[in-house]
Amino acid sequence: MDYLPDDNSRYNDVDYWDERYKTEQSFDWLGCFSKFKHLLEKHVKQEDSILILGCGNSSMSGDMYSAGYRSITNIDYSSVCISTMGARYSHCPGMTWQQMDVRQLSFPEASFDVILEKATLDAIMVEEKSPWEVSPDTACFIHQALTEISRCLKPGGRFVSVTFANPLFRKRLYARTEYNWSITEYSYGEGFEYFVYVMTKGEGLSPEDAALEKKILEDTTKAPPPMIATQSEDEEDFLSNIDLT
Repeated sequence: MDYLPDDNSRYNDVDYWDERYKTEQSFDWLGCFSKFKHLLEKHVKQEDSILILGCGNSSMSGDMYSAGYRSITNIDYSSVCISTMGARYSHCPGMTWQQMDVRQLSFPEASFDVILEKATLDAIMVEEKSPWEVSPDTACFIHQALTEISRCLKPGGRFVSVTFANPLFRKRLYARTEYNWSITEYSYGEGFEYFVYVMTKGEGLSPEDAALEKKILEDTTKAPPPMIATQSEDEEDFLSNIDLT
């Protein structure tokens, strides 16, 4: 089966993923766990309670379990994925699987030491035309997800985001005071570079990230300068009505 969709918008379609997971055994976006294990070990302890967002059929959860991480909750919005992966790892006590929307996590506040996503947010933004400015709908989706992630983190907990988006673009989404976290960035990969962001709950933004947040807020609230028409502009208004197509 060819798993490549006809249109990128299908990456946001649960029916596409349900159909794909019926036959695809495993796929790891941005490389397998071993590629960034050395970075994860700096911020995730084996005894931590871990939530993995958009787990898909990646081998990451199983690899982490084999590496000694025993308390892992996996969520995905595909029921086919959750059923398949739950059966595949039924022999792993402490590993659970739940169908859930990242925008509406059904966990109490401060439930996890670590919340981890690998390319899940990338998939949400796959239709965006410019990395500098996401559409209002996508921005709302991401904000809802990040708000829920922050809510479910314990004080001192870490949100780990693994992505192909470099800091110039991704930190624009993460640098918000209301999420109540700091941001640290790393990278890995040979030939093609991937990025790992670690947001620590309860720590403030760095001066650089606070300045970035301020600039973004100023840019979004800044009104365009008023247009003052002169007599000559009025006389030449017909130019704007010329059909050049």
